[in-house]
Amino acid sequence: MDAITCIKTRRSIRKFKSDKVSPEIIKDIVLTASYAPSWKNTQTTRYIAITDPEIKDRISKECCGAHNQEIIDGAPMLVATIIVDKRSGFERDGSYTTSREDNWQAFDNGVATQTFCLAAHEKGLGTVIMGMYDIDKAAEILDVPEGQLLMALIAIGYPDEDPAVPKKKTVEDLLKFS
Repeated sequence: MDAITCIKTRRSIRKFKSDKVSPEIIKDIVLTASYAPSWKNTQTTRYIAITDPEIKDRISKECCGAHNQEIIDGAPMLVATIIVDKRSGFERDGSYTTSREDNWQAFDNGVATQTFCLAAHEKGLGTVIMGMYDIDKAAEILDVPEGQLLMALIAIGYPDEDPAVPKKKTVEDLLKFS
């Protein structure tokens, strides 16, 4: 699939088939996502693929509202994106490089997460990025290493729905020349 088609046909998938996602496919997706650009090529995004039903259930029940619980419970896999803290947007002495301070961390993780989702779509998988959850509790359940921060949860699996294209803003709404 060409890049433009992949971008335009990717959808947030919230209903999945029960088929498992192989570790080899996830490894290939992460390899592809590793090519996402990052601040000074710091490549700070890390991934945890969660297949253990007990861990998935704890995150669902202890960290999420009903809507995300339903999505997680129906997904064969959950992937957590993690960042190595205080690298993206920082100088070697620990000072901020720009007035955006540590916001580059989230920016870099967002680029890597989107690249992950596009690579998954190209492999026939569906994803939905979830940010509404108890981040501290989820980080504890996942045993996120010290010096790293949990950023997002991605439900992933083979789609069991084909959502329509949501309404998009016009180019005129989005673009200004100056």
